[in-house]
Parts: sequence; structure tokens; C-alpha cells
Amino acid sequence: MAVSRARGQHAGLSRDAILEAAVRLVDRQGLAALSMRQLGAELGVEAMALYHHIPNKSALLDGMVERVVAEASPPDFDGSSWSEGLRDYARSLLRALEAHPDLVPLFMSRPAMTPRNLRVMEAMLGALCAAGFEPRRALDVVYSLTGFVLGHVAVQRQIEEAGPDGGADSAARLSGVPADVHPLLSRAARDDRPSGTASRFDFALDALLAGFDAARGV
Repeated sequence: MAVSRARGQHAGLSRDAILEAAVRLVDRQGLAALSMRQLGAELGVEAMALYHHIPNKSALLDGMVERVVAEASPPDFDGSSWSEGLRDYARSLLRALEAHPDLVPLFMSRPAMTPRNLRVMEAMLGALCAAGFEPRRALDVVYSLTGFVLGHVAVQRQIEEAGPDGGADSAARLSGVPADVHPLLSRAARDDRPSGTASRFDFALDALLAGFDAARGV
């Protein structure tokens, strides 16, 4: 049995396979359940076998951030304007994070410092600088956009964890306020234009991009 396990430590094991298993484990059991021992059990190997591909826990966490970012389509600035490229990337990143909500705290606590993530950031800065942003402002744009998407997903996660009452749409909950006491709130809640988190995300994203455009060259 020991010989079989020793042979299996490297068979089919790779950095990508380990990161995929780690993300899968967190999706199923939450971030608190992640350990090298638990991850080894997920893959059917001893924990020590993982260190041939992942040097330490910190590298594992960085790689998991990279793995989820890779699920988002990289920004495409060749066939569209810089703002359209950022808009598409923000929506793609949103979908990737919504698929792995338990990893959002990890994104908030760890900068994207793996080689792949740095290449994506460099490409984004290149497109933004070509559009008229100074390098420092271009970096501010990237961080602000990422922070906006992360914040949106984090709030949604908290609402969902709060249960049925917390998950109700905010505008819908305001529809019952007395119009004679809160006329503007009542009017806003009864507006028949699209509402909900998706609509608010798009509204805020458009406003953010407009603000970035106004800051070009500043």
C-alpha cells in the first residue's frame, strides 16, 4: 500500500491539478476547510507530495487567485475601445467570482502577484496608457475596477447568507414605506425601470468608466 501511494504521489499530479482541486474543495466546504492535508486527501496523495509542485501554503493561495482570474476572459483591447474592454472584463470577472463566492475573501486579502496575473495587469496598463492614462493612474483604474467587482460580489454573498429576508431586493422591500412620510423613497421603489443587483452593477460600472474617462491625462 505504501509503495502504491509513493508511486501515485506524482502520477497525474501537477500544479494545475492541485489548484483545480483546491478551488473545488473550497467551493464545496469553504475556505476554512482548506489545508494541505485535506487537499492531499482530495487528490488521493500524501500532503508532502503537493510540495513538489506548490512550495508552501502561501503559493497555493496565490495560485488559487490566479486560477479563478483565469476563468475570466482576459481584457480584449484590440477590437474595442479601452472602456469596452474594461466593461467586458469586469462582467467576466464578476461571473468568475460568482461561481466561487467562498474565494472572495482570498481575493481581498492577497494581491495578484503570480506571473500570469502580472501579465494580465501589464496588458491592461499598456492599453490604458495608450488611451492617455499615466501609468500610475492606469494602475488606479485597474485596482478600482477590481475592487468594485469584488465589493459587489462580497455584498451579494452577505445578503445570500442572511437568508430569505436579507436576500430580498432592497427596492422591493422599500415599496411598502408610506408615501406621505417618505415620498421620494416610495416613488423610487415603485419605478418600473429594471432594478436588482444586475441592473445596479451595470449602472455603477457605467458611472465608474465615465469617471475614469474624465480622469484621463489628469
